[in-house]
Amino acid sequence: MDSNPAITIVQNFNLKQFNTFGMDVRAREYTEIIDESQLPDLLRRIGRYDGKVLFLGGGSNVLFTSDYEGLVVRMATKGIEIVDQDDTYVYVRGMAGENWDDFVQFCVERNYGGLENLSLIPGNIGSSPIQNIGAYGVEMKDTFYMLDAVSLRTGEFREFFSDECSFGYRSSVFKHELKGQYLILSVTFRLSKRPELNTSYGAIPAEIEAMGEVPSVRSVARAVTSIRRSKLPDPLELGNAGSFFKNPVVSNQQFNEIRTAYPDIPAYAADNGTKLAAGWMIEQCGWKGYRDGDAGVHARQALVLVNFGKATGNQIYSLALQIIDSVRSKFGVDLEPEVNIL
Repeated sequence: MDSNPAITIVQNFNLKQFNTFGMDVRAREYTEIIDESQLPDLLRRIGRYDGKVLFLGGGSNVLFTSDYEGLVVRMATKGIEIVDQDDTYVYVRGMAGENWDDFVQFCVERNYGGLENLSLIPGNIGSSPIQNIGAYGVEMKDTFYMLDAVSLRTGEFREFFSDECSFGYRSSVFKHELKGQYLILSVTFRLSKRPELNTSYGAIPAEIEAMGEVPSVRSVARAVTSIRRSKLPDPLELGNAGSFFKNPVVSNQQFNEIRTAYPDIPAYAADNGTKLAAGWMIEQCGWKGYRDGDAGVHARQALVLVNFGKATGNQIYSLALQIIDSVRSKFGVDLEPEVNIL
């Protein structure tokens, strides 16, 4: 007799509280996983399911343009634990359903260095490797050690270490070659007991000084949190998914051509060219603070598209396409959404 608990499927489930844009859409079927013991039943059902399946974490990187005609599975597993340590490093594992910032602050409070620059990024642990989240000069891959996942096809559990994940700018093997093949169950980070702070973004040291503090893991985390709150709207108050577009990477030749016409364009060295500031270009095109009905662009950060209340996903998406067209027309650069559009 199978001792693993069965999952509960709910029909016609409202997803409004589970996507940070606050889109009032429904899933044809919905379930959530609160314990890994439910996985065998989930995998059996998925194996027999003839429709689409969407795995949802914090819902902070998705724009629903319509009801989801399939099964939505929300990962709600919780738990943070120290799995190993030595004199230099500590290895901390978070379950997929843990809130990302809660995990970061758990580490910050213990003075474990490496994640402090990633404070207040919305979302959950399980989705962080898919997109290799990053901010303020740091990416998740910098402290990533390994993750546990299960194959949706075979039910086989597998560990992925950093060199197997093909991490790139807002990218990983789980966004490309292995997209839709594995469900991430937990992620383990290798953090430093002797932190080396990254304050390369000028706003961080200035904010630490303004707070009257000295640089430390805690003060960097507080500074980043303060900066993000000053620039980015709280999804609980104003629907959004953070940065809607990736910062585009162009060839050095194209950058030089753009810089000739726009000498003030912010730019950063990248592995295969030059990374441009998408928010700056969007602002130059006049979109910052724009509003059409309840769809708009945030007044303090042009990278953030917002739902003022009752915008539909299609209205937000239409606005995004208009922005893409105008940036292409003005700068000859194609913006790519960071948000998954469904």
